[in-house]
Amino acid sequence: MKISSTAVSLNVEDVAASSAFLREHFGFHEEMAADGFASLTRADAGINVVFLRRGLPTLPADQRDQHATGLILAFVVDDLEGELARLRAEGVDITMPLTEEEWGERAFQVRDPNGVIVQLVDWNAPTGH
Repeated sequence: MKISSTAVSLNVEDVAASSAFLREHFGFHEEMAADGFASLTRADAGINVVFLRRGLPTLPADQRDQHATGLILAFVVDDLEGELARLRAEGVDITMPLTEEEWGERAFQVRDPNGVIVQLVDWNAPTGH
């Protein structure tokens, strides 16, 4: 098997709102879009983020009405404090403050207009592990 690319698909109510949020605040651009669908990417992300409108008949029946609940869309960044300050200045509500875990992960979270959790993270693993 050869994997040529990676994507995560999230079912949301308002595809345009989630797409705009990633474009405006995280520098993504729409690679493809249609009614009820948007695929976004960044040259440095290594993944496409796809938003699908809940209820799309093209989705299998057992997935059609599900919402992107319980998922965290995490992006590892170089300047976590700088990104936190930038998002605050842009008026984005920080829904989980900057935290640091004992294993070295530091992160904070925001939510897009559909409630999708976006987490920015960096790793400062303890030495000697």
